[in-house]
Amino acid sequence: MPTFLLKTEPSEYSFDQLQKDKKCTWDGVSNAAALKHMRSMKKGDEVLIYHTGDEKRIVGLARVSKGAYEDPKNPGLNADSEPKTPVVDLAPVKKVPEPVTLAAIKADKRFADFALVRQGRLSVMPVPPEIDAALRAMAGL
Repeated sequence: MPTFLLKTEPSEYSFDQLQKDKKCTWDGVSNAAALKHMRSMKKGDEVLIYHTGDEKRIVGLARVSKGAYEDPKNPGLNADSEPKTPVVDLAPVKKVPEPVTLAAIKADKRFADFALVRQGRLSVMPVPPEIDAALRAMAGL
């Protein structure tokens, strides 16, 4: 199963809130590249939740409970008959035992080509398998 990284401002919607809610619809994405990645998300894919702002760290693991579909608040299809503004449903899996900071990621040469390092403003990104394994090991997953 693929893994993705989703960014959120913890004051807007935190991983703790996702755990409390037990599920959520992940919406509000507007960047074209991020939307493309959202469209590729399928049920069962895993998601590393990254807190932006003052925290800048991976804090939790979630699972896609419903793959990409049209945002009911912004329906419509693109030229490829895919959701113009896709959303996904998430369920929490667990809080990471050891949050992984952006500083630790940037300091590690293995992550030099990772989108989190190269495209700092991208809010949704796939996590390549080798990077996924390294991040999970750092996080104690």
